[in-house]
Amino acid sequence: MEINRGVFIVVILVVVLSAKLGSAGDIVHQDNVAPKRPGCANNFVLVKVPTWIEGVEDNEYVGVGARFGPTLESKEKHANHTRLALADPPDCCRKPRNKLTGEVILVHRGNCSFTVKTNVAEEAGASAILIINNQTELFKMVCESDADVNIKIPAVMLPQDAGSRLEKYISNNTMVSVALYSPKRPAIDIAEVFLWLMAVGTILCASYWSAWTAREVAIEQDKLLKDASQEFLQVGASGSSGFVDINTASAVLFVVIASCFLVMLYKLMSFWFVEVLVVLFCIGGVEGLQTCLVAFLACFRWFRRFAESFIKVPFFGAVSHLTLAVCPFCIAFTVLWAVYRRISFAWIGQDILGIALIITVLQIVRVPNLKVGTVLLGCAFLYDIFWVFVSKWWFHESVMIVVARGDKSGEDGIPMLLKIPRMFDPWGGYSVIGFGDIILPGLVVAFSLRYDWLAKKNLRAGYFVWAMTAYGVGLLVTYVALNLMDGHGQPALLYIVPFTLGTFITLGKKRGDLETLWTRGEPERPCPHMQLQSLQQKE
Repeated sequence: MEINRGVFIVVILVVVLSAKLGSAGDIVHQDNVAPKRPGCANNFVLVKVPTWIEGVEDNEYVGVGARFGPTLESKEKHANHTRLALADPPDCCRKPRNKLTGEVILVHRGNCSFTVKTNVAEEAGASAILIINNQTELFKMVCESDADVNIKIPAVMLPQDAGSRLEKYISNNTMVSVALYSPKRPAIDIAEVFLWLMAVGTILCASYWSAWTAREVAIEQDKLLKDASQEFLQVGASGSSGFVDINTASAVLFVVIASCFLVMLYKLMSFWFVEVLVVLFCIGGVEGLQTCLVAFLACFRWFRRFAESFIKVPFFGAVSHLTLAVCPFCIAFTVLWAVYRRISFAWIGQDILGIALIITVLQIVRVPNLKVGTVLLGCAFLYDIFWVFVSKWWFHESVMIVVARGDKSGEDGIPMLLKIPRMFDPWGGYSVIGFGDIILPGLVVAFSLRYDWLAKKNLRAGYFVWAMTAYGVGLLVTYVALNLMDGHGQPALLYIVPFTLGTFITLGKKRGDLETLWTRGEPERPCPHMQLQSLQQKE
């Protein structure tokens, strides 16, 4: 098997673009920069604003609550449907000319502070105030140091386009009603369970494929050695193993290259740049899906003959007939996903391509011993923490989270992640996990199973079950932290690396295998010639 250059190129890209575990958007924003004081200490929460036009349900908008005022209802059924009225004057900086009897008042931003507007609206008899921002984005409404914050009505800011639409309806003497509520996100969503199963299952499949391939190679080598074949010497001298072994230097270099590339993505993030990433992801997806399908179909007797017969193709060299048959399907599937990736169920195609790519990467790229695995995961551990948490001090926002979400690109995140829609979340969105959070620890888990099989250890006496369990527990702890942090993105390797490496190293030291795991990476196997001589002596 020769190294697929397309996959190898995307390996670097995939690992560099490892997005963090998270959900698509936070509902609660705890801002420690905006001043707090009694009566002005609310968290900034997103608010749903459903509307009714002449009694018929219309669009639902999303606003943001103010630092001041009462908290909003969390359930729609408890939120009152209230008529919406325009302020006169529009900025509501002085008492409105029109009489209010419990309506929600719609006002423009500007000419006075948010607290002044809200106090004026409350004195005029409004039940709530909706402030139209002068931009399409939302703005966090704070209160001045000398402001009167004894406010009893809620204040919500709407984006400019939503406010203008509502204002146009009312100006045409159309009756508009609204409701204000801020639903809470459930502590646990079933999407997180499925995402956990996908990540664990992907590593499980990739580890068994990698171990099976390594065992087949070892058996073939033993056969050639027993036959004292000159062919083995020639293959060993000039042939390609089909795998890429990482060394300690490349593991350290990864952090430097990944950091530079991440900053470039952060600075250049735009619509066209995401389009480039989509193209690169599609190339890797085609390669990954083709490799997995060919390997799977070759297990069946009916397809084995086509997998073992080859034809020479220009620019690609020898290609099996099965690969040629599967390739058009893989290309068509990937192109369809790319064209329709913005539809609601496109995440299914993205996950299929992503899982196939991850499995292929874990089959081709390997860590030769525990030392390299420790250096790689240790560097990735620091990389994760720095670009998720520490980068906020320099860039005033988490670089990793911004890149993962695809901010400023007009896209719903970059394609290099697995995603599942949050099924019971009133805010919708996706739970996501980056490829790097699966690939990097997956390299060490796959190494543990290869070692077990070559050492002829059963599951109980081996290391794979423990490494796989440690990864699953580490990922589970990541989800717990994610929910405790109100959906803020988390560096999964912060939790996964200590569990996986800690378990592996501790168990290896306890069993006396740590030196072999750390340096050789595989058990010592007696030469077949020595085994043959030993058997002859016994006879």
